[in-house]
Amino acid sequence: MSQSPYAASAWYRPMRVRPSGEEHRTATALELFFDLCFVAAVAQAASAFEHELAEGRFGHGLLGYALVFFAIWWAWMNFTWFASAYDTDDVPYRLFTLVQIAGALMMAAGIAKALEHQDFTVVTWGYVVMRLAMVAQWLRAAHTDREHRRSALRYALGILVLEAGWLARLTLPHDGGGATFVVLALGELAVPVWAERAPGTAWHPHHIAERYGLFTLIVLGESIMAATLAVRTALQAGAALGTVLAVASGGLVTVFALWWLYFAQDVPKRLAGLTTAMLWGYGHYVVFASVAAVGAGLVLNVSHATGHGTLTDHQAAAAYTVPVALFLTCVWLLHRRTARLPRVLDVLHPVAAAAVLATTPTGFPVPGTALVVSLLIGATLIPTR
Repeated sequence: MSQSPYAASAWYRPMRVRPSGEEHRTATALELFFDLCFVAAVAQAASAFEHELAEGRFGHGLLGYALVFFAIWWAWMNFTWFASAYDTDDVPYRLFTLVQIAGALMMAAGIAKALEHQDFTVVTWGYVVMRLAMVAQWLRAAHTDREHRRSALRYALGILVLEAGWLARLTLPHDGGGATFVVLALGELAVPVWAERAPGTAWHPHHIAERYGLFTLIVLGESIMAATLAVRTALQAGAALGTVLAVASGGLVTVFALWWLYFAQDVPKRLAGLTTAMLWGYGHYVVFASVAAVGAGLVLNVSHATGHGTLTDHQAAAAYTVPVALFLTCVWLLHRRTARLPRVLDVLHPVAAAAVLATTPTGFPVPGTALVVSLLIGATLIPTR
């Protein structure tokens, strides 16, 4: 096995693009630590979302969850792609990454207040801390990587201007409302498109695929943990064992199936070009958000099945079936161009998503969803000529 030139930390290394074909490129211990800390924000978002739905504030909760999760996902994604290109693992790189982790934890601390009271002050400051650390990283890259200097400076400038916009938004009545958020979010999404028009940065397809896969795994694990705690609480409260097990086992099978479906494709093939890579990366907003929402929906259904909460049967069911259907649809759209399945198999995912939604009014949405996704996996395993 060849030794990577970045195998050990140093006080300082010039920040230059790492080869996109570098062998044995895997996630580092710092990247894994980064993911674990970010999942604290994901867990807080899912928990606050579940609380809003349990109180019947569906529109309020969904909007707040979508806004907060955008900040989580976008900060994580920007670091991930930057690290794939410029991970020098020297002391400044580590320190700036730890600052981003601190910002993520600050953001996590403010998520409940953001969803319950629409107060995004703490979340915004946490987000700005993370993004300013990225500005410093891009300026380091611009200083030493002459070939990609224009691209790095565009990233730094674009992020800096937008962070000023996010802070200015806090001074407006009611944080400027949804319109200002949409404008700034669109600006964030546009920065990579603009920056990569200059000689673009490189990324390592296998490294990126692994990073996204690992974060998906961690969010799936967070969903299982949340549901496990809900099951324990229900059993301690004297709920009927059979009722709890029916929901818990259905949820567990569903999460297993989501894992299976996500990792069924050869992702690096999907990252062959800039446009497809961006669409793949941007599409994971729905993947990550829906997986976390599945956990929140499963918690709600455990409570509902044991006679707790004020939601109707259909409301509790929809909180679970809708995110599962979104996950199935998004994964299908992200992978279908490289999977090249026969037409009869290519339509299975959208059909399965519709079938999951159809279980909403049945009275047994969680076991029904588990059955649908199990059949979907079984169908994809059937050999075709």
